Amino acid sequence: MSYTNEEVLQFVLEEDVKFIRLAFCDVFGTQKNISIMPHELERAFKYGIAIDAWSIKGLESEISSDLFLYPDSSTLTFLPWRPEHGKVIRMYCDILYPNGEICLMDTRNILRKANEYALSKGYEFQFGAEMEFYLFNLDDNGQPTLIPYDNAGYMDVAPMDAGENIRREICLTLEEMGIYPESSHHEEGPGQNEIDFRYSSPLIAADNAITFKGVVKTIAHVNGIFADFSPKPLPGKPGNGMHINFSVKNKNSKEDLTPYAIAGIMKHINEMTLFLNPLLKSYNRLGDFKAPRYISWSKENRSQLIRIPAAKGEYKRCELRS
Repeated sequence: MSYTNEEVLQFVLEEDVKFIRLAFCDVFGTQKNISIMPHELERAFKYGIAIDAWSIKGLESEISSDLFLYPDSSTLTFLPWRPEHGKVIRMYCDILYPNGEICLMDTRNILRKANEYALSKGYEFQFGAEMEFYLFNLDDNGQPTLIPYDNAGYMDVAPMDAGENIRREICLTLEEMGIYPESSHHEEGPGQNEIDFRYSSPLIAADNAITFKGVVKTIAHVNGIFADFSPKPLPGKPGNGMHINFSVKNKNSKEDLTPYAIAGIMKHINEMTLFLNPLLKSYNRLGDFKAPRYISWSKENRSQLIRIPAAKGEYKRCELRS
């Protein structure tokens, strides 16, 4: 459900909300937040909440690190693992300079503007993320180890698949937050899992992906284990992919735009890769265990850069696998 500012203020009053998390991301996609009390919410909507971004990657500035967070009321959601009394909600935010201009490194706004430009040209994109992660045991001090939570393989079942109940709890938590997973299963690596989402508009898909990572890490922590989304947690084992499923259509034409979308990605993939794969381990993953090595596409071979999965009707899509 999408809320207006006024509806959020009323919601907070009626639902015994005591803390509001104002969330945003650095340029690496790591979620950050600042918490405010309900009596500060009206100010947040009107004037923004000031933050010092000096130590936030991509937002730091030697001249001025003062930025303002303006909550996007349409992104309101409960955090179900927090108390029933004195509830906690979260909203994603726009990041503005003190002069009121959008911060150039507000990646959420960059995506919004790109989508608005596409829509102005008559093109509508849909995205769905496939996100893989490892589950590792903790040591006696509660610190992460590299000991996998289980030794199951691809699509194995319990009891070999010890992550089954973890994935179930994650999916149920996501549903409480208004996010609906399509499927979940054990992946190829020991302790490796995957949960996939139904497609949605670009901005919602991105918000859901960041929310998903937070939910997975929280549910894992509650269960005494550690969730690792890094590209190559274990040498010699499959890496974690974040495969992006996408489709595009023109509201004024029935022409299949898939070939054009694929050609555009392949033309610009070198530059895109610098942004989509920001870590050294991202490149350790590529070219191994079906992760793509070449700039290529295929309807058959799963190891290609862009794959066209077998699907019908509205579920036809392309999959960027790098």
